[in-house]
Amino acid sequence: MTRGRSQAKVVVLYNDSQALIKGEARDLLADRGVVACAQAITGALGASGYEATALPLRGDVESALAPYPAAEWLVFNLAEGLQGRLFEEARIAWALEAMGYRFTGSAGEALARSTDKGRAKELLAAHGLATPLWAVFSTPDQVSEEAAGLGFPLIVKPVAEDGSIGIDPEAVVHDLQALRSRVAYVSSCHRQAALAERFVAGREFNIALWGEPPQTLPVAEIDFAAFSDPHQRIVSFAAKWEEESFEYTNTPVHCPAPVDRELAAQLEESALGAWEAIGCRGYARVDMRLPEDGPPQIVEVNCNPDISPDAGFFRAARAAGYDYEGMAAHILELARG
Repeated sequence: MTRGRSQAKVVVLYNDSQALIKGEARDLLADRGVVACAQAITGALGASGYEATALPLRGDVESALAPYPAAEWLVFNLAEGLQGRLFEEARIAWALEAMGYRFTGSAGEALARSTDKGRAKELLAAHGLATPLWAVFSTPDQVSEEAAGLGFPLIVKPVAEDGSIGIDPEAVVHDLQALRSRVAYVSSCHRQAALAERFVAGREFNIALWGEPPQTLPVAEIDFAAFSDPHQRIVSFAAKWEEESFEYTNTPVHCPAPVDRELAAQLEESALGAWEAIGCRGYARVDMRLPEDGPPQIVEVNCNPDISPDAGFFRAARAAGYDYEGMAAHILELARG
């Protein structure tokens, strides 16, 4: 314990939703996962000597933080917004900036860029980074022969969600009819446009990064050996959140991944490029697929990824020599500095 840490006062800000205004009922599992993460982070910071207070967000962020003036408190920002509202995560960060708080993770602009998968793709392409061909469809009527020229199979995702919300085996489509049907599902259930991108049937990796300048943590790889159909090898909602499901129990992660130096260098270079393209800060995770031929393809850039004890970011930090308390303290000190 250091004198500096014992004097630091930290609000661990997190969303505490009891219901969602869109999506499926099971999507609340992802939202409730933030609550467990906040409890773990609060405990970890306390063990490291910080004065840490968990603060559930059940209304507006301005009122919630009123008892914690910015001149005295840091914010460990785990808040993603309430009830599944779109782009709330970015708005909360903008509010924290406006109120003068130092807080963990990315600024509002980067969160908005990464949340909008179409915008993120444009930025990646503009920076010369490899990403699967894509298109955004607001309604199934927009899906035409020309619009579907991306080449099947495609994977279809809600354009502004994370945590694998809206992704299940039916998200991988093989023809126009299935594409229209999936766009209709995203539009009606998740109340947003759908991003369709060419499905890369290859190995899946993720790279965790943190710091300024950013440093990469050990490469992680999802093991899909239990899935004989290559088009079912996806990190679905069940694989992330439904602990009793086949997908959850059969998608182990290897970190460090069994990769040679050349591939590791390619993955790290792509991740660093994505960090710059999006404007990440603090910590992030970049997900990539490796086609049979060609460079790694960036499929997601995750600002403020899940840092729960069983999540991928801590797995990478642990492989780099950090325990959970050390990871939490390092992320906080990045914001404090």
